[in-house]
Order: sequence, then structure tokens, then C-alpha cells
Amino acid sequence: MTGTAPILVLWDIDRTLLYVGNIDRQVYRETFAELVGRPAERLPARGTGVTMPLAIRSLLLDNGVPEEAVPELLPRMVELLPKRLAAHTEDLRRDGVLMPGAIAGLQAVHSHEGWMPTAVTGNLKPNALLKLAALGLDGYLDTEIGGYASDNDHRPALVGIAQKRAQATYGTTFTRANTVIIGDSLEDVRTGRECGASVIGVTSGKATREELADAGADIVLDSLEDISQLRAAIVEVAVLRE
Repeated sequence: MTGTAPILVLWDIDRTLLYVGNIDRQVYRETFAELVGRPAERLPARGTGVTMPLAIRSLLLDNGVPEEAVPELLPRMVELLPKRLAAHTEDLRRDGVLMPGAIAGLQAVHSHEGWMPTAVTGNLKPNALLKLAALGLDGYLDTEIGGYASDNDHRPALVGIAQKRAQATYGTTFTRANTVIIGDSLEDVRTGRECGASVIGVTSGKATREELADAGADIVLDSLEDISQLRAAIVEVAVLRE
């Protein structure tokens, strides 16, 4: 495989590229209170990488909502969450932070001939776009070919969705041999293992280097700051999967 061979690069967003602190949790609080009529006492765990619909389901059940009410409330929360996050756009711009090397890493992939960067994320698509735009990252990704929790609440399924969209857009077939996930969570690693993509783990989230490696990440980086290391890792894991 040459350096210019087509590679679909699937970026995780939260804690890999950016971090929005408590804003997501505040949005969960507001949405729950509006639809359920009382405050949420327990919120979804941080940094797990699970899709938002699954996090919402846990939010409802963990706060005493009867299971039979979940099918009616969950889609209403999925619809309302992006609206609530949009109301916090200025907070995202003010309080959101870029992870070390995020812009340089995105630029390195975006500018590389034959590499197609997009997102595969547990965020709903509107939420993902809001976060990326608020921190000036949207220009480095083809967000139309990404995979989002809006598409499927099973995160590994999002890789196949992104591959099909990329193939339809670019006319190239993407398989396990030329698809690479870059992410910080054990869920990112599980996604790659289950769907057959390579995984570059980044220790910018809650998982340690050892945990990412033990979970099956092909390569683990301490950050995205070393651009030559990042580029070499993408080529290496794509070659390993041939």
C-alpha cells in the first residue's frame, strides 16, 4: 500500500478532538426536566463513548422512569437534545477546548492525498456539527459521509454506514483494509474490533495506554501532536489490515 492509497479516516469527536466539559450534562438535565417534569438525579457516565440514544435510555431508567414509558420519551429527547445544545452555542465557543494536536492532526489527514476524513461518533449528527463548528473544526471533515448516533444507536454499525456513504461520494470501496478509527475510548476500540476497522487509540480521554492496548487498539498514541507519528500510524494500521 502506498502513502496515497485511499484510506477512510473516522475521527471520534469528544475527548479525541475536543472537550465541552459539563455542557452535554447540562443539556441532558434541561431536556430531562422539560419532558419528565422533574430534575434528573443521576446523569450518564462521562467519557464512555456510548451513543446518545443509549445514554438517554440509561438516563431515563436510572432516574425512575418506567420502562414502558421509555419508547415514547426516548425519541422526544433525541429530537429535543440538539435544540437544547444549540441554545448553548456561545457556551461551546467559550468553554469548549481543543484536545492537544487536534487541529494539526486534522490538517495532516485532510491535506493528505487519498485520505478521506470524517466522523464516526456517539453524538447525534446535529450535536456533532454544532460542536465541530463552535470550535472551528468542521472544515477539516467531510461530515456528510460520517456515521452518527442519529443513524443507529449501535456504534459499530456506524462504520459500515460511513463506508457506504464514502463509496457513494468518492467511488472507492472501503473495507477493513482501508478504514481507520481514531479515538480515545474503549468504545472506539470495541467499534473497530466488532466492525473490522483498524483503531488508533489516543490517551486523551479516560482510558489509559494499557487499557486501550489491552482492548485491542492497533496503535496507541499519547496525543495527536506528533504529526509524522500520526501519519505513520495511519499507514501502518492500514497495511496491517490488508
